[in-house]
Amino acid sequence: MRTAKKLKTVKNGNLREQLPMIMLVVPFATFFLVFTIIPIISSMVLSFTSYDMLSMPKFAGIDNYMRMFIQDEVFGTVLKNTVALAVVVGPIGFMLAFLLAWLVNEFSTGLRTLFSFMFYAPSLVGNAYFIWKIAFSGDAYGYINSLLLSTGITTEPIVWLKDPNYLFTIIIVVQLWQSMGVSFLSNISGLQNVNRDLYEAGAIDGIRNRWQELRYITLPSMSHMLLFSAVMQIQSSFSISAVAVELAGYPSVQHSVDTIVTHMADMATVRYELGYASSIAVVLFLLMAGTRAVIGKVLNFVSK
Repeated sequence: MRTAKKLKTVKNGNLREQLPMIMLVVPFATFFLVFTIIPIISSMVLSFTSYDMLSMPKFAGIDNYMRMFIQDEVFGTVLKNTVALAVVVGPIGFMLAFLLAWLVNEFSTGLRTLFSFMFYAPSLVGNAYFIWKIAFSGDAYGYINSLLLSTGITTEPIVWLKDPNYLFTIIIVVQLWQSMGVSFLSNISGLQNVNRDLYEAGAIDGIRNRWQELRYITLPSMSHMLLFSAVMQIQSSFSISAVAVELAGYPSVQHSVDTIVTHMADMATVRYELGYASSIAVVLFLLMAGTRAVIGKVLNFVSK
């Protein structure tokens, strides 16, 4: 009996000590439940229905998924575009963000702050696509065309945003410009929090150059920040939509830069096929979750 009372007292004491932390977590947990978990579950449920927002959802089984992979030719194109953009933008953005952070971290505090703001600034700008529209304007007044014409490289303006041969590369450049800010800041934060004593200990143990420091000290010490950076790049590369719609319109020429997100938005907000749009969302979620799992294993292997 005494032991039971003692255990009960200890549990109550622990609960009292943890109550402030629990109260801090509750608001985030509530928002996460309402705006993340419930929408994901709702999409999964609706993906098996035929739903147009005007009538009650009707169970459709796997018809939406059969339509997606067998009948919808546009989905095949946007899936290929999304994967291709993610394969290029994700790794390049991730490596560029880390490399730039690694270099900038060596500067003085003032220069580091300045460069951090410069690299993060594009993420703060909600809609700066008009800059790129002017740069890649299809007439002689566009910045790129004007430069090419004045230097004699071309004799007539290039219609950049209507030519599938150029659109894919342009979207990659603009997306990289806009999406690297968060990853860059997380990497800077991770580099700043590496224990400096580890470098001294490493020098004693035989580490002789910066590459060895990077491999054996820096990367393992900031593995959590690298994972966060990778997740952010995955999210941004698989959810490319605004940049494609703003620069190329929807649908783009030959659907050359349309993505899963733009196709899903078209089905949901223009055609009001909510059941089918939900099935597209589920496929995108599974694609992102699978990629995140693979990236996590790769980073764990590299950081060891």
